[in-house]
Amino acid sequence: MDTYLVTGAAGFIGSHSVDYLLATGHKVIGIDNFYTGNIKNLDQALRSSEFQFLELDVTDEHGLAALFSAHKFAGVLHLAALVSVPESFSKPALNFKTNIAATDTVARLCIDNQCPRIVFASSAAVYGNSEILPNVETARPNPQSPYAAAKLSSEILLLTYTKSYPLEAVCFRYFNVYGPRQDPNSPYSGVLSIFAKNFQEGSPVTVYGDGEQTRDFIYVQDVARANCNALTAKRISSNYYNLCTNQAISLNQVLTLLHQYYPNVTPAQYIASRVGDIRHSRGDASRLQETFGISAQVPFDKGLKKLLAAKSP
Repeated sequence: MDTYLVTGAAGFIGSHSVDYLLATGHKVIGIDNFYTGNIKNLDQALRSSEFQFLELDVTDEHGLAALFSAHKFAGVLHLAALVSVPESFSKPALNFKTNIAATDTVARLCIDNQCPRIVFASSAAVYGNSEILPNVETARPNPQSPYAAAKLSSEILLLTYTKSYPLEAVCFRYFNVYGPRQDPNSPYSGVLSIFAKNFQEGSPVTVYGDGEQTRDFIYVQDVARANCNALTAKRISSNYYNLCTNQAISLNQVLTLLHQYYPNVTPAQYIASRVGDIRHSRGDASRLQETFGISAQVPFDKGLKKLLAAKSP
């Protein structure tokens, strides 16, 4: 039975990926420092004898080195990161340490310990404000924030390592991931989790901008499945890949759908856009489909229902 390391395991995407790996017959070691993760997200995983969790910061190189020495990992799913674009502006040193330096540490430990593969959580933010949509991987990146620049830098670093060392790297450019376990209490969390919480509480939502900005929303189970497929496949091609649906939905369209479920909620409040926010985002998933033979399976309306059902009392 292969053993995989998942960094950021107690997070939103991390916990779903851990569950998926365990369900498909693998052993998992998960680490998290709880900066944004929550141990409750791992309730299901912790019931499995094939899962072990350690509270460990991904920037702790000595702690990680000891972990690599104690286990022979078949691959690493590297999700731990500073995930907030606004926070990357206010804490640039932490952004560099967590989003670039830690990625380098994980990659070097993989190389030194004969761990053959790393699957890395990159971001569609590397594209910036593109006038040509959908975003394709061959387009020139145009990061608009320290967060996006760090993700792009990590992609370059990892793919350069694959040319010089026995390491494979898949960099998934996540578009807007949503679903259960996404913390709605953070102002920097996913917009859908915040909207869902407010509507269920009967509170008006705040929209940054005019609401006509569009996003490519992908359900978390589709992301977990892609993560695990890339981590466990016998053959892969080291590269960066969009993880998206190729469908654009505006925030105003989301609000219209939510008002159908909660018609008595007060209309949204619109305020100025936030620095670093992207106007339109939609990805082309062709490279993912051609290489891995997988694509998003959960339509947005069904995913939104799943999100609302999971958050219902």
